[in-house]
Amino acid sequence: MEIASAFRVVPSNDEERAGAYASFPYDRDLVRRFRESFPRARWRGEERGWFVPGTTAVQRLNTWMAQELETLDRHADAKGRDAYLFEPLESPYLEVGDDLRVRTPYSHTIVEALRSVPWAYWNPDEKIWHVPFRSYEELRRLWPAIEDAARRNEPAERRRRREEQKRQGVDPASPAQAERRRRRYPVPGDDLPPLERPLATLSWGVVVFEDIEDHVIDEALDGTLYPHAKDDPSHYVWARWRMPTLQEVYRTKAAREPEDRALRESRGWWWPTRDELQERARKLRQMERAQQSRHAVQKNPAGF
Repeated sequence: MEIASAFRVVPSNDEERAGAYASFPYDRDLVRRFRESFPRARWRGEERGWFVPGTTAVQRLNTWMAQELETLDRHADAKGRDAYLFEPLESPYLEVGDDLRVRTPYSHTIVEALRSVPWAYWNPDEKIWHVPFRSYEELRRLWPAIEDAARRNEPAERRRRREEQKRQGVDPASPAQAERRRRRYPVPGDDLPPLERPLATLSWGVVVFEDIEDHVIDEALDGTLYPHAKDDPSHYVWARWRMPTLQEVYRTKAAREPEDRALRESRGWWWPTRDELQERARKLRQMERAQQSRHAVQKNPAGF
């Protein structure tokens, strides 16, 4: 399927709220440009599209998509298919059809790798990643790391590692530790947080959201880790986060008053207060001092 045909605009049937839904293949830079052009857009999982309010939404979306399609190489998929035929990838984790399809055990490494591949997207119904042929060269470059991570996360291999840890007396990571390493956080699809700004969360304190996935969550959510995610998982999307830098924390203007408690508990994120920013800065300074101490020991292990 030609990738251009996946750009679609559908008018909303809601008589009370005018607007339109936009759907297009996932690409991190494309989503960023879309959100910059339509800051009021909200992801709607049921419709698998972005809802843009307003009586002129259809016209504005069509104009934006036309501009994006002007820069799209219409022959890139044919070139990518030729590259695949010339130097094919062969792997039990890769299927070939109208596009390239990647099916692996879950791995944060794999998710991050595939999310960096232009136009790759996750199909929650099939539980498979679709990669257009136009992105074949980038997929091929990342494939050794993807395949290695897939093998490490096969159920049999994970059981073997757990048994080895037990024999060595090593306690496996707790569910909370394992989830924290994934650096993801469920946010309501109709109330997305701003990116690249320090924000407070129920689970991980003050963090910075870097990216938001374009598909709804299709797995059960741990209520102890994510107490705000009480509705059906399909009402939420994963937001990818990182720790802020000290400079980012220092530059952030604290909320004058704490946000409503009910809003915090239902949304899961909010603008941080002065106390919350100070607490994150304190922990970041502790981490910085600990790193400096470790580096000093490594440079001078004898203590001279």
